[in-house]
Amino acid sequence: MRTGSEPRTARSALRARFWLSVWGLVWAAFGTTVFALVGRPGWAAACGVLLLVIGVDLAVIVRHIRQGPHYQPGRDVPPYWPP
Repeated sequence: MRTGSEPRTARSALRARFWLSVWGLVWAAFGTTVFALVGRPGWAAACGVLLLVIGVDLAVIVRHIRQGPHYQPGRDVPPYWPP
């Protein structure tokens, strides 16, 4: 049921985002390395920038997970009720 307050009370699957970010981090590092070894500096730089963006996103995700149930609710945390 939609209440109209979803943007303020929305929750994110942080653990899924964490593992997807780890997967992206591995592939971006692999791409940076391979393109640098093959001699494609433009693609290596693009993968390097992507690597930095993913790293920052991963740091934000880990920070939110460590902040506790307000940002990563479990089964015992009731849903937010609209105001």
